[in-house]
Amino acid sequence: MSKTGQARVLTPEQFAHLLREIKEHRYPEKNTALIQISFKLGLRVQEITLLQIKDVAELGPVTSGQRLFKLKEILALPAAYTKGADALRRSKSTYQRRRISFSVHDFHQLVQRIETMAKAGAEIKPEDFYPEVRKHRGKSRDLPMNDAALRTAIENYLSIRLAANPSVKKRLILYS
Repeated sequence: MSKTGQARVLTPEQFAHLLREIKEHRYPEKNTALIQISFKLGLRVQEITLLQIKDVAELGPVTSGQRLFKLKEILALPAAYTKGADALRRSKSTYQRRRISFSVHDFHQLVQRIETMAKAGAEIKPEDFYPEVRKHRGKSRDLPMNDAALRTAIENYLSIRLAANPSVKKRLILYS
């Protein structure tokens, strides 16, 4: 039986309590950043796991063993990260093209191409003549990162993460 309706949301008091509890456990900076991103930006777990440093910050040079960075003002969440994109590739698409349509001009060009190849003695495979399947290209979702607590949490985590490994370039932001 499926659930309907809107998901329950934490009250401000419950959210503050959650943040206090996080500080008492392992990896408080990382977990605080996770919670802030989830609650303040409304990202799903899959979207958070796919985030990369380049999505939230611009990396600067390594100076004195420290990697400099500047948080972006807007997180442009790529369409490939979102729910419908199946970014984790857990399921294979079962869709197969059943019908192909050509304009008369395109069909004539195709017949001439096959004719030329046949006269040259080249191997002719039907799959080489199918028109290209265009994949759906969605748009990114722009999320403003203007909340002070969110920015502080991400900055704290990135400072620790980049101090531990200043040469990091594009790895996942929250999972190493």
